[in-house]
Amino acid sequence: MSDAGDPQTETEDHEVRSSGAQLQPHTNNPTIKLPAREAGDDASDEDKPPPLPPRPTELGSHQRTSKVAAPGFPSPQSSVRPRLQATATTALSRTDIHTQSFQDGSRETYAALRPTSPPAKSWGGWGSIRRLRIQDGDDSASIRSSAPTLGNGADVESLLGGFLGPEQTSGSNILDGQLQETGLQHGYASQDEEVLHDFDQDFDEISGVDDEDTDEEKLLAQWKSKRKHFLILSSAGKPIYNRHGDDNLISGYIGIVQTIISFYEGARDQLRAFTAGGARFVVMSQGPLYLVAISKLGESASQLRMQLEALYMQILSTLTLPNLTHLFSNRPSTDLRRPLQGTEPLLSALADSFTRGSVPTLLSALECLKIRKSHREVINNTLLQKRCESLLYGLVVAGGRLVSVVRPRRHSLHPSDLQLIFNMLFEAEGVKAGGGENWIPLCLPGFNKNGYLYMYVSFIDGQEQENAQENSKSSRHDEVAVLLISANKESFYDLRSMRDAVVKELEKNGSMALIKTAIQKGRFAATDIVPGTVLRHFIYKSRANVQFTMPSYEPHFITLIARRKLLSLYHTLHAAVHARNAHLKVHHCISRDSISLAWVTPLFELYCVAGPTASRNALAQSANKVVQWARREEERIFIIGGAVF
Repeated sequence: MSDAGDPQTETEDHEVRSSGAQLQPHTNNPTIKLPAREAGDDASDEDKPPPLPPRPTELGSHQRTSKVAAPGFPSPQSSVRPRLQATATTALSRTDIHTQSFQDGSRETYAALRPTSPPAKSWGGWGSIRRLRIQDGDDSASIRSSAPTLGNGADVESLLGGFLGPEQTSGSNILDGQLQETGLQHGYASQDEEVLHDFDQDFDEISGVDDEDTDEEKLLAQWKSKRKHFLILSSAGKPIYNRHGDDNLISGYIGIVQTIISFYEGARDQLRAFTAGGARFVVMSQGPLYLVAISKLGESASQLRMQLEALYMQILSTLTLPNLTHLFSNRPSTDLRRPLQGTEPLLSALADSFTRGSVPTLLSALECLKIRKSHREVINNTLLQKRCESLLYGLVVAGGRLVSVVRPRRHSLHPSDLQLIFNMLFEAEGVKAGGGENWIPLCLPGFNKNGYLYMYVSFIDGQEQENAQENSKSSRHDEVAVLLISANKESFYDLRSMRDAVVKELEKNGSMALIKTAIQKGRFAATDIVPGTVLRHFIYKSRANVQFTMPSYEPHFITLIARRKLLSLYHTLHAAVHARNAHLKVHHCISRDSISLAWVTPLFELYCVAGPTASRNALAQSANKVVQWARREEERIFIIGGAVF
């Protein structure tokens, strides 16, 4: 290093100034422009630094001096800057942020990408899957996910028509421009056979530690082999409920969970979820209760949190929120197992439905029995005509699917409340033990978590079997039930009289026979909707009505493991399009044994699955026809409005 007064340094600085070098400012980086050497220069040509290539921003204004174009740059003859956007790019795209509000109270934020060049004609629609420009691609390639621009005036039945058309439309050109900006988005799903090996054993009970001839190590290994666990404990560390094993077996793990949660709370932080050992742990704190879900089935944290919320609602349906708060405010170490005694079958039935895969919980929607609109109106009018003064809600349910509902004008039943009722009636084993007629006080948290309502339940098929003294027992999912809910705890006999009048009238006008025929017929097949379709199964949800419909699981998903694989795939698709920071509206997924598609718009959600050999065009064509069918049969497959008084 030379000092400031070094004459050698001053000489070098003088030489640089006298050589005529000029500093050229640039928007990104400064560059030094050196003048051409004179003939008398002593330096050889080897000391001459090579010329710098022009920057991308100067490609349109500067000419190249070399004769051969460098890779990634245009030829010397090009005078106009080319488009640098390709199918995959890291460039930023301009977006318009929109917020869509739905009737169920939910809100969704999404980004609509602006096209780089305005189209010749205006194009609207809720979304579209168009023919994709993929070079050197085939049917095994993936559909690109995009966030389509929203507009008005387009028919939902033609959303996918352009994807199969031989010509490109203005709408497809817009989508192609969006896809070029966003890049290729796809998903690859893999089904591990070992994950679901002996899946039916997950529902086997584990014997207690106090039983004779039991090996605690063996029982603990059996408990660890379960693929899904639900734990409920108090903030003081008292165990309240666990799906597998008794308290003596897992007391140590309960203490560890309570310690970890307390550590984060002591640091003024909230533990929500983490992954360890191939399992996802989700923790939810609700007042004095901690609810924990442990899953190895690939569900997302938000999906597991919804399941924990359903278990918490089941507890509130028994205790109500004021009673739960009062118990722990007076004594934080309260043992909640005594107040909840007798409700373990309800919690276990709900937990097992989550392990098998619950479409209503995944979509937060209900399934209705498919009947004609005129037939449903007859049933609605019957409930209205025979209504008693103390009635709050009246429902006719068949096989876990809603047939008809009558409600006050300014009140509606929340889907989570109906799921609790259906779980109680069609999944648990203790409700029908009273001979097909029950009087149940319960809290509906979605309606009012601070008080009780009173529900009269009558299984029609159950009474007919008792009168005929039949030994055979029909499936619980093939039964018809009448549910009458009141806020008056003294209205049992009034609701019972209403039930008798409603059933008599339904038998008289033939509605009961129509309901039983629809139950025996079962769900429709996918081929009934689209003859010759490649679809093996699909789920269509109407977001405005908060209801969904789906075909039968047969013949491809008969076994328990096959259905669990299907539901796992639906969970993956749902998580992809509903991720917090994702703006995907169309998601195409390829796996070893299936191809699948998720399509989300403000009007509907569609999830469909086809075989691994199905083509992409055939999948899109079938999805388009399913949407057309759902729009055409909307008043048959959904209850729109219901009967109001």
